[in-house]
Amino acid sequence: MAVVAEGKTLIEALEEAKNQLGTESIIYKKEEITTGKIIKKTIFKVTAISSKELMEEIKKYLTEVIQNMGLEVQFETSMREETYELTMYSNNNPILIGKNGKTLKALETLVRARINLEWGVTPKVVLDVENYKEKRIAYLERLAIKTAKEVRATKVDAALENMNSFERRVIHNKLTNFKGVSTISEGEEPNRHVIIKAE
Repeated sequence: MAVVAEGKTLIEALEEAKNQLGTESIIYKKEEITTGKIIKKTIFKVTAISSKELMEEIKKYLTEVIQNMGLEVQFETSMREETYELTMYSNNNPILIGKNGKTLKALETLVRARINLEWGVTPKVVLDVENYKEKRIAYLERLAIKTAKEVRATKVDAALENMNSFERRVIHNKLTNFKGVSTISEGEEPNRHVIIKAE
């Protein structure tokens, strides 16, 4: 449940909100109220909820969206620093993931937009479906090494499939110290891809 707190300074208002919520980890939106015609006085007002409650809001919103897709979903959640991590388990994981994780990425974007609309902040939200991302990273790393070996042996450059920025970074990082090849990204989003070049 959101609380409203006031103070002569923003820090004072935030401290009051944290006291009311009983936690240091909060999300808030602020408002400055100026009173008095001759002697002007500014009061800082914040509306805040705890990070734990925001996680519950995220789960509630995602459940609604995913049920509208005709799926049932359960969650495992964790907070790491300022990152909200949610692993989802549904009755049709491939639909929830989408081709190359596109549905999953779209759900992350939707959640961040919803929080921004309500609170004016865009926290880091990381969604996964039954360890899909872990498996995807392992697959991309294997693909990077296999293709790099072929490029080094044949001296013929190879263009990989279109990937999002996270996936391209996995490829670049995996081949940073791989002798005989270099990597560059080419193309415009969403058709950007990695080229493994022979050196």
